[in-house]
Amino acid sequence: NIYQKMRGWRHDYHNHIQTMKAYLELNNLESLSSYLDQLDNDLKAVDTVLKTGNMKLDAILNSKLSLIASRQIRTNTKASVPATLSVSEVDLCIIIGNLLDNAMESCERIEDPKDRFIRVYIGVLKQHLYISVTNSTNETSRKALLILTSSSKGEGHGFGLKRVDALVSKYAGYLNRQNEPGVFATEIILPL
Repeated sequence: NIYQKMRGWRHDYHNHIQTMKAYLELNNLESLSSYLDQLDNDLKAVDTVLKTGNMKLDAILNSKLSLIASRQIRTNTKASVPATLSVSEVDLCIIIGNLLDNAMESCERIEDPKDRFIRVYIGVLKQHLYISVTNSTNETSRKALLILTSSSKGEGHGFGLKRVDALVSKYAGYLNRQNEPGVFATEIILPL
């Protein structure tokens, strides 16, 4: 999405310059100011990428969040990580990628897009890296949701959850999956 917007900006750049020159030539500073404000708003829309402080995490989060938004799933994301981590960036990206893939797949099974949501929080909590992903689900009973902790995709699936479990274990971290009718949440705490 960002790439397409940037291509559009580059394509329109010449036209923007010509318009601004015309306003200057006419000494119409009010219209020029208004035009610049409109361009600034467009640029802010392009610069809505999430910046966590870690380039690799930014890449996976922004990629997944863009994909999630394209599937009509509301998101609420807050993420900030320290510059240095004891968890490898690759392992962190695997964890986040799998959690968001599972959350997105769960939301896609909900018919009404108004009922789809994913909340992501990544930050420092008591000198640990805290990750929380909460999503809506169409499962209505606690027992049915418990199946999600292994896999709801059937035989041969669920590798992503096993991968997350193994990585949390590798770092002697803490993993908690909570389920209530309509909501599934995963919390992970990893050492800094």
